[in-house]
Amino acid sequence: MSSEPGSNEQMAPGKAWDAALYESKHSFVWKYGADLLEVLAPQPGERILDLGCGTGHLTAQIAATGARVVGIDNAPSMIEQARKNYPDLPFELADGADFAFAEPFDAVFSNAALHWMKRPEQVAACVWQTLKPGGRFVAEFGGKGNVQALIDAAYNALEALGFPTRREQAPWYFPSIGEYATLLEQQGFEVSSALLFDRPTPLDGGAEGMRLWLKMFGSALMNDLPAEQQQTVIRQVAAQLRPAFYRDGAWIALYRRLRVVAHKAEVVEPLLLRYSAHTDERW
Repeated sequence: MSSEPGSNEQMAPGKAWDAALYESKHSFVWKYGADLLEVLAPQPGERILDLGCGTGHLTAQIAATGARVVGIDNAPSMIEQARKNYPDLPFELADGADFAFAEPFDAVFSNAALHWMKRPEQVAACVWQTLKPGGRFVAEFGGKGNVQALIDAAYNALEALGFPTRREQAPWYFPSIGEYATLLEQQGFEVSSALLFDRPTPLDGGAEGMRLWLKMFGSALMNDLPAEQQQTVIRQVAAQLRPAFYRDGAWIALYRRLRVVAHKAEVVEPLLLRYSAHTDERW
């Protein structure tokens, strides 16, 4: 799994990730994930899974705390680059909706990846099975309304050129708080925190930032177009968005992030028995 509009797709079927472009022009993806590590609060000796590890930079930061970390991603180019970046860390090619480990984890961490995984129920089930009882799931990804102006501009450009679009079949999964918290609770998680927030994000690349973003993260909308027509769409998107989203030589993308913390509940029955043994209440 890679990362964004963000990076990661076991995720979007047929999506080929350019790891070199990701490293050179989209480092903001993993850099913005640094404060999510504070929420994770990894401890020495803990076993932690980085789901959608991309090129491995946050995986390495987790390892630096003394935790035992494994990174997985479904993009071969991302895993190859992660192994080059951090040859002493374990990285595995795996599908975020179909993975399993023999030894359970204390925590599963995911930054800017889950919005590429279009089978969220299966992802949640895999995370659940991977965690120890009491284990935590800490994730941040695109939430409802993420880069909406950019997406609308891309669809408008495609439709103006006469290409049919199916907006309901977008390559991303951007749920609301209620939608995703309910999904996790149905899997059995206890959701302790869920926050949807705006994060206006300057794009790398200066005047070329929008073109580079669309090449990296929006290509799934244009896969069926010849290269020349893809460039036409990109130019039209830039023309639509420039008045509002281009300032002082840089493009701004209006990211909306959904940050969640959930736990796999401990076994309940023993707790009830211990509590009732010290009270006069009848259950």
